[in-house]
Amino acid sequence: MAFLTELFSRPRPKEVLRYRAALAILNAMNNADRADIGVKPADFPRIAREMSMR
Repeated sequence: MAFLTELFSRPRPKEVLRYRAALAILNAMNNADRADIGVKPADFPRIAREMSMR
């Protein structure tokens, strides 16, 4: 039981916050912007993960 409470009480790594921010930016783009840079919605998780690691 201690593991479970410890799991939820730990602070989140900064990468998680940056991943969510990057994903929000990608989702906010309109279709014309996505077409300009050649990004499809299926690529969003991968791109957001790469953006969060930088």
